[in-house]
Amino acid sequence: MTGTPEQVPAAEFGPPEDDIARLWTPHRMVYIGGQDKPADDTPAQCPFCRIPAGDDESGLVVARGRACYALLNLYPYNGGHLMVLPYRHVSDYPDLTDAETSELAAMTQTAMRVLRAVYAPAGFNLGMNQGEAAGAGIAAHLHQHVVPRWTGDANFLPVVGRTKALPELLADTRARLAAAWPDA
Repeated sequence: MTGTPEQVPAAEFGPPEDDIARLWTPHRMVYIGGQDKPADDTPAQCPFCRIPAGDDESGLVVARGRACYALLNLYPYNGGHLMVLPYRHVSDYPDLTDAETSELAAMTQTAMRVLRAVYAPAGFNLGMNQGEAAGAGIAAHLHQHVVPRWTGDANFLPVVGRTKALPELLADTRARLAAAWPDA
């Protein structure tokens, strides 16, 4: 194959003929490209501030508390990847009120219990990325990740192929977890 892309037929840009299976996930490009990322750090631009005003199914909300709520990550690392966050638009963990801190912790515990009951993960990754430099996709609104893990789930796909295979649609995951979440 020679020449610039304009000179080479598009059909020649496919994967090489080999024995490697490829799983294409073009839906991830919107995340990589920054689509739907807030234009600024204000509550008016924040999806985490808008989601609670809508319905739970379209917002992927699994449970609501008084000060915090839990929802599925739209771009999950693993199936069942939840986030727990305050309703209030606050970015820094030390700025949470005592009530928000307490409910965030309690909802994280409940998220783990529900995920264990529904999916039986072997472990969890819990964490917050505080600030854009620390990896927060939406740094202006604090959110705690609750990521279920299974032995061997970090196989060749994410390690080599930079792709994650998810076994269930987000709407189905939301319905299963919401149904299993205990009443407050």
